[in-house]
Amino acid sequence: MASVRAAARQVLLCVVAALLPVVGLADDLQARALVDRFVNDVRTFSGDFEQTLLDANGELLETSSGRLDIQRPGRFRWEYESPYEQWLVADGVNIWSYDVDLAQVTVKPQAEALANTPATLLGGTQNAMDGFTIEATAPKDQPDSAGTTTWVRLKPVDAESGFRHVDLGFIADTLARMVFLDNLEQTTIVALSQVAVDEPVDPDRFRFAVPDDVDVVGTPASLDST
Repeated sequence: MASVRAAARQVLLCVVAALLPVVGLADDLQARALVDRFVNDVRTFSGDFEQTLLDANGELLETSSGRLDIQRPGRFRWEYESPYEQWLVADGVNIWSYDVDLAQVTVKPQAEALANTPATLLGGTQNAMDGFTIEATAPKDQPDSAGTTTWVRLKPVDAESGFRHVDLGFIADTLARMVFLDNLEQTTIVALSQVAVDEPVDPDRFRFAVPDDVDVVGTPASLDST
């Protein structure tokens, strides 16, 4: 159980339909257009996800599933529903990690917690792409059961960021897959489904009130300090 929770935090704070290696990448102009639209133009994004963690040898370690909601700028909620319940809520000022089974909340200022991690792409802040470079080759789309997936690879500018690259898979210009390779050579694959783009999302999804009888670790930033 502890290793599952650790993997969840690693993906989002470094936060499956196709388990094949990513071999087909978009051309440079197409890659930049796809990422720019997702980061800068999409205002809300919602979908269910299936997450798979593989070790360095490609062996299955863990699977999980849940719900992702995004409201730009700066807010998202990555909610694990199975096999355990955990919420990661970015409210624009702080990021809250709530482990329901452990009755514990960890809170950190959002800018600090998400710096140089793939999760900055979810919030879609103005400088979200400053920490990444786009790597692209000749255009080759990779088909899967949901349609033809066009892949874009992003590499961190900071070599100490904890991951080697993140691959974003787009189906019909909409984000549908995310593949993370970390510095331990573990691969996390996220497959999105039932995706809705620029449709209303309940603002309460991005607010977090600490439940009674829950331990809080960390000190949240206030609006005045941001």
